[in-house]
Amino acid sequence: MKHAASLTLCLLLALSSSARAEAPATDEGRTWHRLVGILQYLQADYPAAVSSQSEFELTEQKSFAAEALSAAKDLGPAAATFVPRVEAIQARVNEAKDPEGVSRDCGELVESLVLAGGLARSPRVAPDLEHGKKLFQANCTACHGVEGKADVAIAANMEPQPANFHDPELMEDGLTPYKAFNTTSFGVPGTAMPAFPTLTEDDRWSLAFFVFTLRQPPCKGEPPNVSLERLATSTDAELAKTFGADKVACLRQNMPDADEEKVLLNARAAVGHAMRMGAEGDYVGAKNALLDAYLNGLEPVEPKLRGRDPELTQKLEEAFMQARLAAERKSPHLQDEGRELLSLLDQARKTTGSTTDLLSVAWLTLLILLREGFEATIIVTALLAALKKMKAMDQVRVVHAGWVSALIAGALAYIVGRKLLAGAQREWLEGITALVAVGMLLYAALWLNARANVSHFMGELRQKMQGALGRGSTVGLFVIAFTSVLRESFETAIFLQGLAVDSAAGVVWGVVAGIVALAVMVLFINRMGYRLPMKTLFNLSTVVMVVTAVMLLGKGIHSLQEVGALPLVPVRFIYVDMLGLYPDALSLVPQALLAVAPLVYRALRRRPREETPTSGDSATPTQPLR
Repeated sequence: MKHAASLTLCLLLALSSSARAEAPATDEGRTWHRLVGILQYLQADYPAAVSSQSEFELTEQKSFAAEALSAAKDLGPAAATFVPRVEAIQARVNEAKDPEGVSRDCGELVESLVLAGGLARSPRVAPDLEHGKKLFQANCTACHGVEGKADVAIAANMEPQPANFHDPELMEDGLTPYKAFNTTSFGVPGTAMPAFPTLTEDDRWSLAFFVFTLRQPPCKGEPPNVSLERLATSTDAELAKTFGADKVACLRQNMPDADEEKVLLNARAAVGHAMRMGAEGDYVGAKNALLDAYLNGLEPVEPKLRGRDPELTQKLEEAFMQARLAAERKSPHLQDEGRELLSLLDQARKTTGSTTDLLSVAWLTLLILLREGFEATIIVTALLAALKKMKAMDQVRVVHAGWVSALIAGALAYIVGRKLLAGAQREWLEGITALVAVGMLLYAALWLNARANVSHFMGELRQKMQGALGRGSTVGLFVIAFTSVLRESFETAIFLQGLAVDSAAGVVWGVVAGIVALAVMVLFINRMGYRLPMKTLFNLSTVVMVVTAVMLLGKGIHSLQEVGALPLVPVRFIYVDMLGLYPDALSLVPQALLAVAPLVYRALRRRPREETPTSGDSATPTQPLR
């Protein structure tokens, strides 16, 4: 660590300009970054200064502690709670005591300041390493040498000496591109390290990332998936621990695709704009900015993010709702909610580029296919059974053509629907299709409930089949099979559209598993000779459809709330997105009414009925189909 100070100072020569790394373009925003930069310097170099007992280095550390306290006070009420913590750090630095404790407290204070100030710690676009190399050659070689080894004559006469960027101790022990970028933005008071305002923000990020490539060997293979946020805030040692030492060279020499991060940065910028508008009293503008941040910032990447980290995605959605609610109520807590939202967005940025876990998507897809496919399977097998009982074997393929056509229609609906799933359109589509599906499910529930009596159901099928065959027409058979499966096919398409944007591969695997499971189910029913009681199965299907309708009603209303089409009416309640349960009265009240409605309907219709079974239709066939 003895050269850590010189490393940072020499980086200042190369990079310095400003610290607007996505910070607000205000003096206050710069002061937040300035305070963070000073504390990071103390965190890294104070222990080494105490260990060396160098009067020069200790005096330097004291001046930095004084600068940190001055910066904290300059922030005014926004940082009032941090001033005592900085004072406690300064007191120990002035006495050259507790190096480990000071370093630890500086690190913890930095994290608190980043959250409170809503500071971003990575570039908005992927750094240009070739451009960084040119900047290094033009601005840094005089002190650091062409290869960054500080092997030039002038370096021997400088105090502190320029850093050797090939020194593993210097490059691994606490230094990150963000620390270099942030420190160089303001220079170091009392040293020869000034700021360099001629370099743009992108220039400084490119240069900051480039100096980390100087000591790396050529990249062999492909770099792991990683975000710019993680690269900017990780040391080489931390990257080696996470991805392996053999991957560090590729990580430092290859910039990741930052498209997803750009979208999240757009959300971050819009949230910052909303906070400023709220501070100025424009709460309507703040609400609109937050809505824009959600629809154009979070929503486009939400499916990928949900696949990687469902818990973080839920926290983000809740945070957006809370911030919007604060804006609607013109609450001063909008600033606190905004800072929490910025922190969560930064956490999300760290996850970009990582591999999506498709297991949960595959599992949900399988459950949907079993749920919807079970109903269609029962109906189709009943049709085939009736045909075989009437020895109309030539018409079996017509039924097959009917249900296959229904599946094709569902696939087309799925493909067309996916093209609409982008940004706000996705939320609108999810909301509208969910509410449409509620109506479809309720219709299906009533249909099944009316046919729960197997005798009546089989008799109805027999009557339709005989009518179709009697006319010598295959059209009737086709229509019966097609319409019997079409509803389930469309419902499945509606459900899978949302899952596919989370993980298309997960949907594929889930569909494959579902098809296999349904095939096994058909074989089982065939071999068991329909021994499963149809009435029980249809009653259970009715319950499943009503429960699903209640869930979709909540999700549909919630989606429309997310696009601002419906107001927020928050209440104290659990949040279970998978079940469509949200802490909002506008969705909970209709869900409760819908859940109770079937019970009321059943009670009103309950009356003694006399069954008159028809010969040949009163029992379920027990012989296997052949």
